[in-house]
Amino acid sequence: MKLVGGYGAMRTATAKVARHRLACLLVALGSFTVFFSSTLAPAVFADDARSHQWYLDRMQADSMWKVSAGQGVTVAVIDGEVDASRPELQGQLLPAPDLTTGKPPRGSDDSHGTEMAALIAGTGASGGIQGLAPRAKILPLKYYVVPFGGGVIPKYIRYAVDHGARIINMSFGDLFKGEDPDMRSAVDYANSKGVLMFAASGNDGDKANLLTAPASMYGVVAVGAVDKTLTVTKWSTHGPQVALAAPGDDIPMHCPNSQGLCSSWGTSQATAIASASAALVWSAHPDWTGDQVLRALIETAGKPQDGKVPSEYLGYGIVRPRMVLLSHQGDPGPANVFPLPNPAGGDSAASAAPKPETAAHKGKVEADGGSRGGSGVMPWVLGGLGVIVAAGAIVGFLVRRRTAQTT
Repeated sequence: MKLVGGYGAMRTATAKVARHRLACLLVALGSFTVFFSSTLAPAVFADDARSHQWYLDRMQADSMWKVSAGQGVTVAVIDGEVDASRPELQGQLLPAPDLTTGKPPRGSDDSHGTEMAALIAGTGASGGIQGLAPRAKILPLKYYVVPFGGGVIPKYIRYAVDHGARIINMSFGDLFKGEDPDMRSAVDYANSKGVLMFAASGNDGDKANLLTAPASMYGVVAVGAVDKTLTVTKWSTHGPQVALAAPGDDIPMHCPNSQGLCSSWGTSQATAIASASAALVWSAHPDWTGDQVLRALIETAGKPQDGKVPSEYLGYGIVRPRMVLLSHQGDPGPANVFPLPNPAGGDSAASAAPKPETAAHKGKVEADGGSRGGSGVMPWVLGGLGVIVAAGAIVGFLVRRRTAQTT
């Protein structure tokens, strides 16, 4: 079976409908690949996306862009096909090979890869998505073939490394928990060349909370999602593999089957924002290594109030590149020491599981006095009811929320 997609989802909002989710479990050659998507009704408006990108204000993007906008950094996006005709991606995409085989599944859409690329480096042209790192370049690497390991993805990782990518964004996950030699070799190769890899932790934290790869692999930065209140979302997959968190709820995207904008959610989106954050820091400090960029992001991340880190919900905290760019915080440390712990002898973070957090400190946050920006609630209403079609549904949604300090 083949499918385009990833750990992202879109939703329509009405007065009576809050959130619908789809999780599809694909089984092929003993490997399980998880994708999240949905079908949306048309939005009732078609204004510019920037006015709905609440996290850009919270992160003080306009001020950061005076210091760094990601120039000189290439981010490889391993995902569905990226639409080169999208106005905000004009001039942002680098030529890339197509290593896929066969055809995409009937009824699938390729919007996921396009949206991830736009969240990272979109220019906002013609009212489109404004990327957090608008002067970075995207190396779009299309895939839709499973199995996850032993296939095209390890080849794309190596290609990205060999063709100048400093960051690899992987907004997808695979339930295969065993050691895959091709993926392990590709991840190790990227690490040896100083390339940072970010992967979505998953969207079933309130149900099965399944551990997935590549987020679970040592050498890859697993990203969880927070909402507009900087609270970990109910559905963000949690565990010892989570290294950082980023905004991933109420993120505007182009509706896949209609004109206008739709609200979206997922650790896919959070991963793209984390990748863009790394691009901003690396652009401002081109002499740093990937390990130093990641260490600076970890040191300056918004932490739980009691300082208990890593948290299985936030990891080392919510990414705050402004602390590096505007406040000049974050010690880069040694150049070639990966700042995340290596689970005892394996590629899965499961072997290093911390003791469960207690309810006493899950909801507390620490204030840092930074600008919170934004308007609180995104001022949009999407018309109609999104039609949800599930194939092999595996995920429901419920779990207490965690808060963290301002982004």
